[in-house]
Amino acid sequence: MKINTALILCAGFGKRLIPLTLQKPKPLLKINQVTMLENSINLVENLGIKKIIINTYYLKNQIKNFVKQNKFKCNIQIVDDGANILNTGGGVLKMINQSVDNDFLVLNPDTLWHNSYILEIMKMEKLYFSKSAENILLLVKKNLSFDKDLIGDFNLKDDLISRNNENEFIYTGCQIVNKKVFLNFQVQNFPISKIWNVLIENNRLYGFESLNKFYHLTNLKIFKKLKDL
Repeated sequence: MKINTALILCAGFGKRLIPLTLQKPKPLLKINQVTMLENSINLVENLGIKKIIINTYYLKNQIKNFVKQNKFKCNIQIVDDGANILNTGGGVLKMINQSVDNDFLVLNPDTLWHNSYILEIMKMEKLYFSKSAENILLLVKKNLSFDKDLIGDFNLKDDLISRNNENEFIYTGCQIVNKKVFLNFQVQNFPISKIWNVLIENNRLYGFESLNKFYHLTNLKIFKKLKDL
């Protein structure tokens, strides 16, 4: 089994990066002369995935023009959130409704993706299919985060995700998800965490640990620090 389609989330407002995002969507901000979106697309292409679906809402024409002007190897489809922004859950659901596939790699372009993630994502994909999982998240320990203000989201033990007061792991913004977890949801504004919560309650949310240093474009302070690296 193999993932054939990747989803990249590009609809958000990027409010924590104002004023940079007043005129430019967050995925088109550059680190080391490369946009965050291009980093994500490059990773997908280097994973050998041929199809990408991108969702848009805020300053959507800039995203569309960027994709059109750059000759990426992947087949890229743009899906607009519509009249109202759909949040992560609603956005992913609308994108998967455009596809005949069942399993999807989902990337948040807020993370500075690079080729060191390729082997980890391939191992995560293998674990996902070996466990017949419906959802698996790529997690990293807090001490590997460049942004030391980020708090932990989860715990990870024996490939399963849980939550308690410790929460030593941060979600990196990469996951694999099966469309069946959305069966009880409609295309509307809701966070993907609603699905994670249901899976955690049933001991069915899987995780894979990344050992890469985690660079996440959180806010203006972090953006300036990343520019100085």
